Amino acid sequence: MRDYEEVTAFLGEWGPFQRLIFFLLSASIIPNGFNGMSILFLAGTPEHHCRVPDTANLSSAWRNHSLPLVRQDGREVPHSCRRYRLATLVNFSALGLEPVLDVDLERLELERCLDGWEFSRDVYLSTIVTEWNLVCEDDWKTPLTTSLFFVGVLVGSFVSGQLSDRFGRKNVLFATMAVQTGFSFVQLFSINWEMFTVLFVIVGMGQISNYVVAFILGTEILGKSVRIIYSTLGVCTFFAIGYMVLPLFAYFIRDWRMLLLALTTPGVLCVPLWWFIPESPRWLISQRRFREAEAIIRKAAKMNKISAPAVIFEPMELQELNSMKQQKVFILDLFRTWNIATITIMSLLLWMLTSVGYFGLSLDVPNLHGDPYLNCFLSALVEIPAYIIAWLLLRTFPRRYIIAGVLFLGGGMLLLIQLVPAEYYFLSVGLVMFGKFGVTSAFSMLYVFTAELFPTPVRNMAVGITSMASRVGSIIAPYFVYLGAYDRLLPYIVMGSLTVLIGIVTLFFPESFGVTLPETLEQMQKVKGFRCGKKSRTSMDREENPKVLITAF
Repeated sequence: MRDYEEVTAFLGEWGPFQRLIFFLLSASIIPNGFNGMSILFLAGTPEHHCRVPDTANLSSAWRNHSLPLVRQDGREVPHSCRRYRLATLVNFSALGLEPVLDVDLERLELERCLDGWEFSRDVYLSTIVTEWNLVCEDDWKTPLTTSLFFVGVLVGSFVSGQLSDRFGRKNVLFATMAVQTGFSFVQLFSINWEMFTVLFVIVGMGQISNYVVAFILGTEILGKSVRIIYSTLGVCTFFAIGYMVLPLFAYFIRDWRMLLLALTTPGVLCVPLWWFIPESPRWLISQRRFREAEAIIRKAAKMNKISAPAVIFEPMELQELNSMKQQKVFILDLFRTWNIATITIMSLLLWMLTSVGYFGLSLDVPNLHGDPYLNCFLSALVEIPAYIIAWLLLRTFPRRYIIAGVLFLGGGMLLLIQLVPAEYYFLSVGLVMFGKFGVTSAFSMLYVFTAELFPTPVRNMAVGITSMASRVGSIIAPYFVYLGAYDRLLPYIVMGSLTVLIGIVTLFFPESFGVTLPETLEQMQKVKGFRCGKKSRTSMDREENPKVLITAF
């Protein structure tokens, strides 16, 4: 029986139909780029200090000395969360005492910001932090907001595949676009932090579901030679373009509600795509809807100006497809033997820690020296060459060496930051960008590497469970950034160390480059360092004459 690739071979690989699908689906990912990272500016924390009410009966001298000074980045600034006890200052002012001359300020009692805060408006006019005072005792709510968004991403990545299998790729794609756009719009009317955060979780569910389903739809419609380009350069590059657009919007729109409205509007522009993007013929065939699948294939042939054969699906093939039953697999199959369990656990760690590095560096952009809008743009821009380099490396070199290599590059750059003097901040920013480049390159290779390691019966499950591990990494990533509140260098030391560590672990994976994809659990290669007996002549021939194989899935 012919497979789908053979049935549709007459369409060609890169005709007008394929180009249209490639660019429309890739373009549908652009809103994911700026929605996924919008929290950088929606929850930006400007410089702030305790408010001293105008009604307080203080002399000008005492008003100027009402806030204790702390040293920050080589300069003295007012304390963000404490002021001198106001009642005491009022008494001193009434007695005619002068600060410093008559009163030792270091011995005065401190109190919390009982009258709220004064926020700098140099960078942000308003954010959810300034609107709901998410600072000092409530500063934990900011990283929690980001983490809960990624909890929504985790849930969405879990259900999106099942929903698209049940209701179709196209229906779920546009339904999740509507969820992302609609609930982002409702966020505009949030009256408190709790409401904003609950809605943000739902936006996260829609955001990742849209991404995953667009990825699946594209890989199922496009041919083998185009699929790897779509899954690396297409989807990932257009996501980076959306990410690059975010700081441009944020630079000109510095009120968080207006910024959110501006970021929501492009989602509406995706509505006309409904009439241009077809359902996946593969999915229709799996649902035994052969006539609809054939209609789409014939339309594609017409668009490509190719004559379709009179009969696309032979009657015997239809009967065989109807009688086929899919093999059932369970998650425990990924731990059936010591070897596959080891590879599974190593894969989970690789995905999770690489995700921590990627999202940690992305979310840490506002804490870098210099303009946060420029730094965010550079952080997004560096992803495009990272994806291109990853694609080129995948075509030429062994997987585990190139993934370990870019992880060593990324982690090493982050560890070097602690050696840079504080005044050379531009060098620190450059090292962070090189670190982001390395981690992004590694992240984009993991889908291909994981798909090649695991055998056919559990391949989709393996990619699914490891990508869920990456969502766990994104959930905890904001707290790595939060470490910067205690020490500016601590996030880079921790993330750099973990990145180098997982790079070392990567070297123990079996090599998948130039090796035929395993079809059974028994055909899986052994973890490096395990004795697995004498190699067969066939496997030796493979290593001497490797065939370049880039998996598309």
